[in-house]
Amino acid sequence: MRSWKERLSHTLLFEAGGLIMVTPLASWVSGHGPGEIGVLALGLATTAMLWNLVWNRLFDGWVPTRRRSLVQRLAQALGFELGLLVMTLPVVAWWLAIDLVEAFWLDLGFMLFFLAYALVFNTLFDHVMRRRLAQRGC
Repeated sequence: MRSWKERLSHTLLFEAGGLIMVTPLASWVSGHGPGEIGVLALGLATTAMLWNLVWNRLFDGWVPTRRRSLVQRLAQALGFELGLLVMTLPVVAWWLAIDLVEAFWLDLGFMLFFLAYALVFNTLFDHVMRRRLAQRGC
C-alpha cells in the first residue's frame, strides 16, 4: 500500500506531466491556442481526478477489491473513461465553440493519450518507488 504522500506525489506528477505533454499536442492537432487548450486540459484533469475518486468508490461497492478478474478491471477502466467522456463532452464543445462530433474526437484523443501515458507513467513510477524501497532496505 502506498502512503498518502506517495499517492499525492503520484497524482500531482502524473497530472503535471500529462498537461505539459498534452497541451501543445492538442493545440497543434486542434488548431486552438495553447492557452485555450491548456485551460481546458487543466479543467479536464481536475474533473478526472474528482471522477476517479467517485467512480472507484462506487466500483469498490459493486465489485470487491480482492482478486478482481481482468474483465472486472477492464470494466472499471472503461466505466471510468466512458463516464468522464459523457461528463466532459459538452464542456469541450462549449469551451472550444465546436460541435459535439468534433468535441467527441478531441475528447477521445485526450482519452487515448492518457491511457497510453498512464501505462508508461505508472510503470516508471512503480520502478522508481521499488528502487527507493530497495535503497532503504525495505
